[in-house]
Amino acid sequence: MDWVKIPADEASDAIIAAMGLGGVDYLFFTSGSEIAFYQEAIAKAKAHGRKAPRLITMTHEHAGLNAALGYAALSGKPAATAAHVDAGTLNYGGAIHTAWHSGLPVLITAGAPPASYPGSLRGARDGGGHIWLQQSYDQNSIVRQYTKWDHRLEFQDNPGLIVSRALQVALTEPRGPVYLSLPREVALLQTSGASFPTVEQLGIPRAVAPNSRDVREIVERLLGARNPFVVVSGSGRNPATVKALIELCELLALPVVDSALPAYHCFPMNHPLYQGCQSLKEADCILVLEAKVPWVPGPDAPHPDAYVAVLDVDPIRLSVPTFEFTAHLRLVADSLLAIRALYESAEGMITAADKDRIAKRAVHWTGRARARRQALEREALHKSTSVPIDPVWLSYQVGNILDDNCVVFDESLGRNETRRYLRCAAPGSYFHNPGTSGGWSPGAAFGAKLAAPDRDVVAMTGDGFYMFGTANAAIWAAAHYGAPFMTVVYQNRSYSTGTHRVASTYPDSYAAKSGFEGGYFDPPIDFAREAEAAGAYGENVRDPAEVGPALGRGLEKIRNGTPAVISVWMSRLLQED
Repeated sequence: MDWVKIPADEASDAIIAAMGLGGVDYLFFTSGSEIAFYQEAIAKAKAHGRKAPRLITMTHEHAGLNAALGYAALSGKPAATAAHVDAGTLNYGGAIHTAWHSGLPVLITAGAPPASYPGSLRGARDGGGHIWLQQSYDQNSIVRQYTKWDHRLEFQDNPGLIVSRALQVALTEPRGPVYLSLPREVALLQTSGASFPTVEQLGIPRAVAPNSRDVREIVERLLGARNPFVVVSGSGRNPATVKALIELCELLALPVVDSALPAYHCFPMNHPLYQGCQSLKEADCILVLEAKVPWVPGPDAPHPDAYVAVLDVDPIRLSVPTFEFTAHLRLVADSLLAIRALYESAEGMITAADKDRIAKRAVHWTGRARARRQALEREALHKSTSVPIDPVWLSYQVGNILDDNCVVFDESLGRNETRRYLRCAAPGSYFHNPGTSGGWSPGAAFGAKLAAPDRDVVAMTGDGFYMFGTANAAIWAAAHYGAPFMTVVYQNRSYSTGTHRVASTYPDSYAAKSGFEGGYFDPPIDFAREAEAAGAYGENVRDPAEVGPALGRGLEKIRNGTPAVISVWMSRLLQED
């Protein structure tokens, strides 16, 4: 197989070409003195009609990496980032953690400071004394435990091959981030053309289906169970699994519940078999599909005798040091192929007695779903006039206003009950922070809008996470690149960790008696005015009757090309206003 040959004046041309040929459409770029080669190489490629990613200026690395994650989540394609030496790598911050747990293909890059004596070769040290301070003993070690692969580009390397290799690793299941540091002297190394294998030529391993014996065992257990469940979280990374899972669950009347850590849209939230955060204590058979933490041990966890089968590209969670969840069967398998295999096997195994039991189970769970929805609506309407605004009322209004064209990036806390009120049905219409580092949603929403310009993208977040998320950087980019999204902020001026968590750890605490110092940031920043300064529409809402109209105004703004921030004022946690 012949390698591709491209025109290249320097190594950076090969780097950019390998990204473009590897399916990278966007490079989320935060400027640095040693990565100017990205700007030149991309501009040169564009001028000559060569394939290259589009450079997207990001004013903060944290928002840039989250934007790459949002783009990869919605498009299914790899994305890339660029940052300035070790300082820019550190500025990626908690987004590195999020990337590690996302299951998404992202090529994280950063320049490395020149180490060559001034004037000794092209790209050697020049400028101020800060060049010397940018050295570190092992820049890659900053992110090594949060990436699948890392490499420092050296003179002997084929730069196009290294980029293709990085993308090959990122795209191989379990997908995840990779890191490449690029010394300036190496990136500026002059060449006369370049030749390297593309990602396609290197090859991405094909998805794996479970064997027929294991499939039959699972189906037998599901058919014989009195109270079977399916637990989901990550299977929706592949949107095609949604339809396949609907068919399987309707065939066997299997209720679908969220894992302890929702991440992707795996099943329609308005489907009668979707049960949300249902207790598993009565379950006697559980099929777990790509769920990092299937449930939290405690009163709602399954009985020890319940049969558990785990289907996952990483069924033992290699990234988690301590993992105590037991299972009778763990299979390395692609969710889509596994679901289809289960369906085909079940079709040939169902008996008349099974059909009768399945029909009764379908009626039961359909009734439960209807009753749950009705109870949620009653609760929301009961709180419709509460002042300050109740988070349940806001969540209810969000659920009412969003349609099938919307994409939700949900970073709100569980007590806000956002997810319970949503009706997202279309594949790829809902994403939850896949990690535990706050501040993912504004950047991710911007990246998603680039991937789906015709869809309404909405970020849902508390005010603490909103501030963690370098939101102004994402909003500026959204306005600058015509990729508007709406952010809905639950503004309670409180940290749940600094209030509820303190109270649960120390029930009769000095911290509580002294007003939870460290748990509040009141008075807060005016997010609406801040958004306006970044080029967005901003609105503060304090009247519960205005919640729905304000959300409508926000959607109208983004549909007309302007980002929007709707900040809704609520009571402080554990304190009355």
